[in-house]
Amino acid sequence: MAVKTPKGYKGIGMNGVIATWYARNTKKSIEEYKKDAQKVAEGLSGGEEILELAPGPGYLSIELAKLGNFRITGLDISETFVEIARKNAREAGVGIDFRHGDASSMPFADHSFDFIVCRAAFKNFSRPVTALDEMHRVLKPGGRALILDLRGDVSREAVEKHVREDLGLSGINRLMTRWAFEFMLIKRAYTKEAFEQLVSKSRFKTCDIRESTISLEVWLQK
Repeated sequence: MAVKTPKGYKGIGMNGVIATWYARNTKKSIEEYKKDAQKVAEGLSGGEEILELAPGPGYLSIELAKLGNFRITGLDISETFVEIARKNAREAGVGIDFRHGDASSMPFADHSFDFIVCRAAFKNFSRPVTALDEMHRVLKPGGRALILDLRGDVSREAVEKHVREDLGLSGINRLMTRWAFEFMLIKRAYTKEAFEQLVSKSRFKTCDIRESTISLEVWLQK
């Protein structure tokens, strides 16, 4: 009897038209990607091997590639996103190695990367502790990781403001995004305390978490 391997994500997969819709709408908040890319680049000197987990359309990696001489790899479980990200990188004129794969079983050797970033995706991983252990494995000694994600105790008011002002959405896109936040994303997201518990079960053991109105910024070091 074949052993069924658990899928690497919660809920429906981000493939096909869903991935295309997501890519089109998130591009409207490109300034947010630029800010996060700057946050990553500030702690780097150049020449580092960087991994982005679940890069989706690739916007963060592309903006990061514009800021320095980094060797960037992106790993996403959605084949549609890998195709979209490769196309976006070509159009932006930057060289990024976007690959298909699972964050819980990465196709990389031990000690491959200096830095790992994961933006707005960790809450969707079906095996979060395994993913953390894999991040630890592929990081070089002394390497760091940054997880940026929605906080599980975010208020409805903060979400509404984020969708309206930060994302700049309106009409059907605004309604669909609010629905996704309320019925899927917030339910999957972690509070600061829950994230600390996850990390304590992983090889990292400890983390530094900074909170904002809507998100968590989780820093990890090997």
